[in-house]
Amino acid sequence: MRAVAGALVGLFVTAILSDMLTRGSGIGPLALVAPMGASAVLLFCVPASPLAQPWSVIGGNTISALIGIICAKSVANPALAAPLAGACAIFVMFLLRCLHPPSGAVALTAVLGGPAIHAAGFGFAFLPVCLNSTLIVLAALVFNNLTGRRYPHNQKSALRTAQQAAHATGDPAPMARLGFTAEDLDAVLARYGQVLDVSRDDLEDILLQTEQRAYARRFGTVNCGAIMSKDVVTATPNMPLAEAWRLLRHHNLHALPVLDASHRVAGIIGQGDFLHHAGLDDYQTVGERLRGLFAHVLGVRPERAGTVGELMSTKVAVVSKDEPIATLVPLMSNGGLHHIPVVDERAVFLGIVSQSDLLAALFESRLAEAA
Repeated sequence: MRAVAGALVGLFVTAILSDMLTRGSGIGPLALVAPMGASAVLLFCVPASPLAQPWSVIGGNTISALIGIICAKSVANPALAAPLAGACAIFVMFLLRCLHPPSGAVALTAVLGGPAIHAAGFGFAFLPVCLNSTLIVLAALVFNNLTGRRYPHNQKSALRTAQQAAHATGDPAPMARLGFTAEDLDAVLARYGQVLDVSRDDLEDILLQTEQRAYARRFGTVNCGAIMSKDVVTATPNMPLAEAWRLLRHHNLHALPVLDASHRVAGIIGQGDFLHHAGLDDYQTVGERLRGLFAHVLGVRPERAGTVGELMSTKVAVVSKDEPIATLVPLMSNGGLHHIPVVDERAVFLGIVSQSDLLAALFESRLAEAA
């Protein structure tokens, strides 16, 4: 129903705006070209497809229209010009990486569309084809994102990004040392020799998630709630930094989860944050270096954080108490996280899982399997 509503909205908006923007240009009923219906199928039904991305839609349709016009002008016989236009359009779309199935229909429309299209000449590629394509892509961008679908689709594998070495060394991430590699996937795809209606990175993501699910099944159904520490030392956003530091040192901890008034995770503060605050951390971002330079030149001393809320990291990875412990493996082994807060279905803090907790749980699971 979301795809049906999207196609209705997208085509309606495209038709209305195209008519308004081309009024008086003499293109009349050509304000909306028929292949936009096929583009709508891709944009609103499978927006993650590589064939439905903005460059594929706008570039593929416009270029195919131009090729169709050239073929129509160069070859007098439509029976020869039409297949030539379709084939050449596909060839050029492959070269320019903008393959879009409806563009083949655009190329044929430029040849077989009749006197009105032939009279428009090369202008047909821009008004209405390029205009239609741009408007329906904008409609898809707004509609898909408002209804919970990310568009344009990010083609980079989220799991593979997490599998990059967390410590900026040359070694592969821990999980990448035993599973399949990007080179393995590229070699198989090269041998496969066909075009897939899924990006290489999405395919990699699917395979990695499948591997992770199989891993979870092998280690049984132990969940995060079963292995978490419940008696957790925590901080609040308004706690003085000196008190938070004393808690870290007294309990020999590396980090404290920071909870708000409703007992939800507001952030996390660790020893690294204190080192950075004290100026003992050599790593600084470009923005921090520029601020420090301006403060030095102007003779202004920057205000230093006094509470946990001013210093804590607010981007915190959390897990549900019901998630299997296999979920923790990529976060800790590849992501470099040492402590992950555990929450319930209302996002209320329940406990924390450390690398030690996970290691003990995996050890016990292997012992139980051996027994």
